Amino acid sequence: MTAVPEQRRRRPELAAFLRARRARVAPEDVGMPPGLRRRTPGLRREEVARLSGVGVTWYTWLEQGRPINASAQVLDAVARTLRLDRPEREHLYRLAEVPYAPEPSASGLPEVGREIQGILDALDPRPAVLYNARYDVLATNGGYERLFFRGGPEPDTGPFGMRNALWALCGASGAGCPVVDRRRELPLMVARLRGAYGRHVSERAWEEFIRRLVEASPEFARLWRGTDAVPPRARVKVFRHARVGEVRMTSVSLSVDGMPECRIVVYTPDDEESRLRVASLYGTADGNDGSRPPEGDGIR
Repeated sequence: MTAVPEQRRRRPELAAFLRARRARVAPEDVGMPPGLRRRTPGLRREEVARLSGVGVTWYTWLEQGRPINASAQVLDAVARTLRLDRPEREHLYRLAEVPYAPEPSASGLPEVGREIQGILDALDPRPAVLYNARYDVLATNGGYERLFFRGGPEPDTGPFGMRNALWALCGASGAGCPVVDRRRELPLMVARLRGAYGRHVSERAWEEFIRRLVEASPEFARLWRGTDAVPPRARVKVFRHARVGEVRMTSVSLSVDGMPECRIVVYTPDDEESRLRVASLYGTADGNDGSRPPEGDGIR
């Protein structure tokens, strides 16, 4: 049995998606008079084309699922006309086989809502942080702050005005670096950055980020010339704290719905000695760092 090409599978889905979204937009939703003799709900194809600034024939072919090319600018115009939200816009891009770039916030970074911060805080005292694909520190909880940023030097924000784990690792050395096996960790982080970079080639913010790191760190520049690319995965990392010494922590990455390319990273002590050392940072009398429930709480 011959496999059906990917495009032939996606185009019918694209056609059905566009028809369904066109049908739910009333003329008055886009500032048009309702008109008479509308046999079907929603906008007509020629109205979508006109409002989007594209040719009627081209839009008709797109909605028919024909193998035509679409640019990001045209898809954005169609998405605005059809009043697509962010998940729907991303779905449109995927079906049209165009790389999706979410619209940035005013700061150029995704906004962290109260729900996400609430999840991080609920994980405390277990250290947790929200990263984007560039390792910008978007949000943390108290456990993360106590483990990495208290009892030691203040983290260097670099030239971007915010904390960035990769920038801190590239610029840190000796006792100022919280990562014990820096020579092992840095290549892995650079490889993960390269895996994400493929989705952002030619984007100004990303290109500037890479350029600054290459200029600031010969080690990063050497690693960046490599070709390795790996996804995040659970593993054990060893950190050095100024007060309690070395701790072994298992890191687990969790994706976040509605925040493309962002992930929550949660750290859990890997052994009993590390657990007790981390717990001492939180001043818990029973030595509980959050990796196990306290006795008598009804959990068995």
